[in-house]
Amino acid sequence: MNPKRRRCLQAALLAATVAAVGCDANKPPFKAIDITGADYARTLALSDPNGQPRTLADFKGKVTVVFFGYTQCPDVCPTTMAELAEVKRALGADGAKVQGIFVTIDPERDSPELLKAYVGNFGPDFVGLRGTPDQLKATAKEFKVFYAKVPGKTEGSYTMDHTAGSYVFDTQGRVRLFTRYGSGSKALVDDLKLLLAEA
Repeated sequence: MNPKRRRCLQAALLAATVAAVGCDANKPPFKAIDITGADYARTLALSDPNGQPRTLADFKGKVTVVFFGYTQCPDVCPTTMAELAEVKRALGADGAKVQGIFVTIDPERDSPELLKAYVGNFGPDFVGLRGTPDQLKATAKEFKVFYAKVPGKTEGSYTMDHTAGSYVFDTQGRVRLFTRYGSGSKALVDDLKLLLAEA
């Protein structure tokens, strides 16, 4: 290759590199915590209320939001689920490309029937997942999710303390974001639009 052509090629490659960097620099930042490339929250294998084994691969092609909670939760869980339903509506036609998953941390009380009815309150396409205590423990460890029983005021009653945030996966099933409870639906709408634009 002659020197002149080599210089032209090098200039073109440099321009392309600068353009690529410029595009990344101009990309709006996520409002949630960007955990792209994290070495946790990579696998999810539990059963839906019909007893069907489900994994993250089942939802490939959609942006998936995973939340750990329980059906008798008084505030955090229903608020989070209602916000996700609101986000799906706000996205219009793209809302169908967003999958909400609710993983119960209280399989003792959250029977398949109760779990199915609970998630159905927020939308027909929301999915509830549950597992054995050992499966739940392993899944919570994989996701770095905390949960614990808190004894109630009456004998045998209890509530559950748990991590109050959601994990967001892109359309390829890769974990991308952790969104804290209380961030609001507008922030999540903006972040999901960015992820859907990547697809």
